[in-house]
Amino acid sequence: MSETRAAIVTGGSRGIGRAVVETLAEDGWRVYFCSKSQGSVDEAQAPLGERFGDRVTGRPVDVREQSAVDAFVAWVAKEAGRIDCLVNNAGLGRFGAVDELSGDAWRETLRTNLDGCFYFLHAVAPVMKTHGGGTILNIASLAARNPFAGGAAYNASKFGLLGLSDAAMLDLRHDGIRVAAILPGSVETEFHRERRDDTSWMLAPADVARACADVLAYPGRALASRIELRPSKPPKK
Repeated sequence: MSETRAAIVTGGSRGIGRAVVETLAEDGWRVYFCSKSQGSVDEAQAPLGERFGDRVTGRPVDVREQSAVDAFVAWVAKEAGRIDCLVNNAGLGRFGAVDELSGDAWRETLRTNLDGCFYFLHAVAPVMKTHGGGTILNIASLAARNPFAGGAAYNASKFGLLGLSDAAMLDLRHDGIRVAAILPGSVETEFHRERRDDTSWMLAPADVARACADVLAYPGRALASRIELRPSKPPKK
Protein backbone atom coordinates (compact mmCIF):
# COMPACT_ATOMS: atom_id res chain seq x y z
CA MET A 1 0.00 0.00 0.00
CA SER A 2 1.28 3.45 -0.90
CA GLU A 3 2.05 5.76 2.02
CA THR A 4 1.69 8.89 -0.13
CA ARG A 5 -1.29 10.90 1.02
CA ALA A 6 -4.14 10.75 -1.47
CA ALA A 7 -6.77 13.41 -2.10
CA ILE A 8 -9.90 13.74 -4.20
CA VAL A 9 -10.82 17.16 -5.58
CA THR A 10 -14.18 17.57 -7.31
CA GLY A 11 -14.56 20.24 -9.98
CA GLY A 12 -10.78 20.18 -10.22
CA SER A 13 -10.26 21.19 -13.84
CA ARG A 14 -10.47 24.97 -13.36
CA GLY A 15 -10.99 27.82 -10.90
CA ILE A 16 -10.80 27.06 -7.20
CA GLY A 17 -10.66 23.31 -7.76
CA ARG A 18 -7.71 23.60 -10.14
CA ALA A 19 -5.85 25.76 -7.61
CA VAL A 20 -6.51 23.18 -4.88
CA VAL A 21 -5.20 20.39 -7.11
CA GLU A 22 -2.02 22.34 -7.81
CA THR A 23 -1.47 23.33 -4.17
CA LEU A 24 -1.90 19.78 -2.86
CA ALA A 25 0.32 18.35 -5.58
CA GLU A 26 3.00 20.91 -4.75
CA ASP A 27 2.75 19.79 -1.12
CA GLY A 28 3.45 16.19 -2.14
CA TRP A 29 -0.06 14.75 -2.31
CA ARG A 30 -1.29 12.26 -4.87
CA VAL A 31 -4.34 14.02 -6.30
CA TYR A 32 -7.32 12.55 -8.12
CA PHE A 33 -9.60 15.17 -9.60
CA CYS A 34 -12.85 14.99 -11.48
CA SER A 35 -14.80 17.24 -13.79
CA LYS A 36 -18.10 16.77 -15.55
CA SER A 37 -16.83 16.22 -19.10
CA GLN A 38 -13.96 14.30 -20.63
CA GLY A 39 -13.00 17.44 -22.56
CA SER A 40 -12.52 19.51 -19.42
CA VAL A 41 -10.52 16.69 -17.81
CA ASP A 42 -8.25 16.40 -20.85
CA GLU A 43 -7.73 20.17 -21.02
CA ALA A 44 -6.56 20.25 -17.40
CA GLN A 45 -4.68 16.95 -17.43
CA ALA A 46 -2.12 18.01 -20.03
CA PRO A 47 -0.56 20.96 -18.13
CA LEU A 48 -1.00 19.24 -14.76
CA GLY A 49 0.75 16.16 -16.09
CA GLU A 50 3.64 18.26 -17.34
CA ARG A 51 4.12 19.78 -13.87
CA PHE A 52 3.35 16.83 -11.61
CA GLY A 53 3.58 13.67 -13.70
CA ASP A 54 1.45 10.77 -12.55
CA ARG A 55 0.82 12.36 -9.14
CA VAL A 56 -2.26 14.06 -10.64
CA THR A 57 -4.96 12.08 -12.42
CA GLY A 58 -8.38 13.18 -13.63
CA ARG A 59 -11.57 11.43 -14.70
CA PRO A 60 -14.99 12.64 -15.81
CA VAL A 61 -17.68 12.28 -13.14
CA ASP A 62 -21.21 13.68 -13.01
CA VAL A 63 -21.47 14.49 -9.30
CA ARG A 64 -25.26 14.47 -9.58
CA GLU A 65 -25.23 10.70 -10.11
CA GLN A 66 -24.53 8.69 -6.96
CA SER A 67 -23.52 5.58 -8.88
CA ALA A 68 -20.89 7.58 -10.81
CA VAL A 69 -19.54 9.05 -7.58
CA ASP A 70 -19.40 5.65 -5.90
CA ALA A 71 -17.54 4.15 -8.85
CA PHE A 72 -14.98 6.98 -8.91
CA VAL A 73 -14.33 6.78 -5.15
CA ALA A 74 -13.94 2.99 -5.33
CA TRP A 75 -11.44 3.41 -8.19
CA VAL A 76 -9.39 5.97 -6.25
CA ALA A 77 -9.39 3.80 -3.12
CA LYS A 78 -8.11 0.86 -5.16
CA GLU A 79 -5.48 2.89 -7.04
CA ALA A 80 -4.15 4.80 -4.03
CA GLY A 81 -4.88 2.29 -1.30
CA ARG A 82 -6.27 5.10 0.84
CA ILE A 83 -8.12 8.42 0.75
CA ASP A 84 -6.83 11.03 3.18
CA CYS A 85 -8.63 14.12 1.94
CA LEU A 86 -11.78 15.03 0.03
CA VAL A 87 -12.32 18.54 -1.28
CA ASN A 88 -15.95 18.96 -2.33
CA ASN A 89 -15.62 21.87 -4.74
CA ALA A 90 -17.82 21.10 -7.77
CA GLY A 91 -20.59 23.66 -8.05
CA LEU A 92 -22.53 26.01 -10.28
CA GLY A 93 -24.83 29.00 -10.06
CA ARG A 94 -28.26 29.46 -11.62
CA PHE A 95 -29.78 32.81 -10.74
CA GLY A 96 -33.16 34.46 -10.99
CA ALA A 97 -36.03 35.76 -8.91
CA VAL A 98 -37.75 32.96 -7.05
CA ASP A 99 -40.96 33.35 -9.10
CA GLU A 100 -39.02 33.33 -12.38
CA LEU A 101 -36.44 30.60 -11.72
CA SER A 102 -37.24 27.41 -13.60
CA GLY A 103 -37.68 24.12 -11.85
CA ASP A 104 -34.85 22.69 -13.96
CA ALA A 105 -32.48 25.45 -12.82
CA TRP A 106 -33.45 24.87 -9.19
CA ARG A 107 -32.91 21.11 -9.43
CA GLU A 108 -29.61 21.40 -11.31
CA THR A 109 -28.22 23.76 -8.68
CA LEU A 110 -29.30 21.67 -5.69
CA ARG A 111 -28.25 18.39 -7.27
CA THR A 112 -24.79 19.71 -8.13
CA ASN A 113 -24.00 21.91 -5.13
CA LEU A 114 -25.61 19.83 -2.38
CA ASP A 115 -26.47 16.30 -3.53
CA GLY A 116 -23.05 15.85 -5.14
CA CYS A 117 -21.29 16.83 -1.92
CA PHE A 118 -23.38 14.37 0.06
CA TYR A 119 -22.68 11.55 -2.41
CA PHE A 120 -18.92 12.08 -2.18
CA LEU A 121 -18.94 12.46 1.58
CA HIS A 122 -21.09 9.33 1.91
CA ALA A 123 -18.71 7.30 -0.28
CA VAL A 124 -15.43 8.60 1.12
CA ALA A 125 -16.14 8.47 4.87
CA PRO A 126 -16.13 4.65 5.13
CA VAL A 127 -12.77 4.50 3.32
CA MET A 128 -11.32 7.06 5.71
CA LYS A 129 -12.64 5.15 8.72
CA THR A 130 -10.87 2.02 7.50
CA HIS A 131 -7.53 3.86 7.47
CA GLY A 132 -7.91 5.78 10.72
CA GLY A 133 -9.32 9.11 9.58
CA GLY A 134 -8.91 11.96 7.15
CA THR A 135 -10.15 15.44 6.29
CA ILE A 136 -13.20 16.51 4.30
CA LEU A 137 -13.31 20.11 3.08
CA ASN A 138 -16.56 21.44 1.65
CA ILE A 139 -16.20 24.60 -0.43
CA ALA A 140 -19.31 26.56 0.48
CA SER A 141 -19.62 30.35 0.18
CA LEU A 142 -20.38 33.40 2.24
CA ALA A 143 -23.71 33.04 0.42
CA ALA A 144 -24.30 30.18 2.86
CA ARG A 145 -24.98 32.84 5.49
CA ASN A 146 -25.92 35.90 3.44
CA PRO A 147 -28.93 35.56 1.12
CA PHE A 148 -29.20 37.88 -1.87
CA ALA A 149 -31.94 38.72 -4.35
CA GLY A 150 -31.93 36.35 -7.30
CA GLY A 151 -30.02 33.73 -5.33
CA ALA A 152 -32.81 31.43 -4.17
CA ALA A 153 -31.31 28.25 -5.63
CA TYR A 154 -27.68 29.14 -4.95
CA ASN A 155 -28.37 30.33 -1.41
CA ALA A 156 -30.44 27.25 -0.64
CA SER A 157 -27.71 24.94 -1.91
CA LYS A 158 -24.97 26.66 0.10
CA PHE A 159 -27.10 27.03 3.25
CA GLY A 160 -27.76 23.30 2.92
CA LEU A 161 -24.09 22.51 2.38
CA LEU A 162 -23.17 24.40 5.53
CA GLY A 163 -25.74 22.39 7.50
CA LEU A 164 -24.47 19.17 5.96
CA SER A 165 -20.89 20.07 6.89
CA ASP A 166 -21.73 20.87 10.49
CA ALA A 167 -23.75 17.68 10.94
CA ALA A 168 -21.08 15.55 9.28
CA MET A 169 -18.44 17.11 11.52
CA LEU A 170 -20.38 15.95 14.58
CA ASP A 171 -21.05 12.52 13.09
CA LEU A 172 -17.45 11.77 12.10
CA ARG A 173 -15.15 13.58 14.53
CA HIS A 174 -14.74 10.55 16.83
CA ASP A 175 -13.68 8.44 13.85
CA GLY A 176 -10.70 10.70 13.24
CA ILE A 177 -12.36 12.46 10.32
CA ARG A 178 -12.26 16.24 10.41
CA VAL A 179 -14.96 18.02 8.39
CA ALA A 180 -14.68 21.72 7.62
CA ALA A 181 -16.58 24.21 5.51
CA ILE A 182 -14.61 26.88 3.64
CA LEU A 183 -16.75 29.97 2.99
CA PRO A 184 -15.04 32.28 0.47
CA GLY A 185 -16.44 35.58 -0.63
CA SER A 186 -16.09 36.70 -4.24
CA VAL A 187 -13.34 34.78 -6.05
CA GLU A 188 -11.86 35.85 -9.38
CA THR A 189 -12.96 32.93 -11.56
CA GLU A 190 -15.02 32.53 -14.74
CA PHE A 191 -18.08 32.49 -12.48
CA HIS A 192 -17.57 36.21 -11.75
CA ARG A 193 -15.65 37.30 -14.84
CA GLU A 194 -18.74 36.64 -16.94
CA ARG A 195 -20.86 38.92 -14.72
CA ARG A 196 -18.54 41.78 -13.65
CA ASP A 197 -16.29 44.27 -15.37
CA ASP A 198 -13.75 44.64 -12.53
CA THR A 199 -12.61 41.56 -10.64
CA SER A 200 -9.21 42.83 -9.52
CA TRP A 201 -10.33 43.24 -5.89
CA MET A 202 -11.53 39.66 -5.53
CA LEU A 203 -9.88 36.73 -3.85
CA ALA A 204 -7.69 34.55 -6.09
CA PRO A 205 -8.41 30.83 -6.39
CA ALA A 206 -4.99 30.25 -4.82
CA ASP A 207 -6.19 32.05 -1.67
CA VAL A 208 -8.94 29.48 -1.19
CA ALA A 209 -6.53 26.65 -1.97
CA ARG A 210 -4.15 27.95 0.68
CA ALA A 211 -6.99 27.99 3.22
CA CYS A 212 -7.58 24.31 2.44
CA ALA A 213 -3.87 23.53 2.89
CA ASP A 214 -3.81 25.44 6.17
CA VAL A 215 -6.72 23.40 7.58
CA LEU A 216 -4.93 20.21 6.53
CA ALA A 217 -1.83 21.38 8.39
CA TYR A 218 -3.57 21.75 11.76
CA PRO A 219 -2.51 19.14 14.34
CA GLY A 220 -4.93 16.29 14.91
CA ARG A 221 -6.15 17.75 18.19
CA ALA A 222 -7.42 20.91 16.44
CA LEU A 223 -10.63 21.03 14.42
CA ALA A 224 -11.21 24.18 12.39
CA SER A 225 -14.77 23.43 11.31
CA ARG A 226 -15.64 26.68 9.54
CA ILE A 227 -13.37 29.17 7.75
CA GLU A 228 -14.72 32.46 6.37
CA LEU A 229 -12.50 34.13 3.78
CA ARG A 230 -13.18 37.63 2.44
CA PRO A 231 -11.55 40.01 -0.02
CA SER A 232 -9.51 42.51 1.97
CA LYS A 233 -10.77 45.61 0.15
CA PRO A 234 -14.06 45.12 -1.73
CA PRO A 235 -15.58 48.14 -3.48
CA LYS A 236 -17.17 50.57 -1.04
CA LYS A 237 -20.93 50.81 -1.24
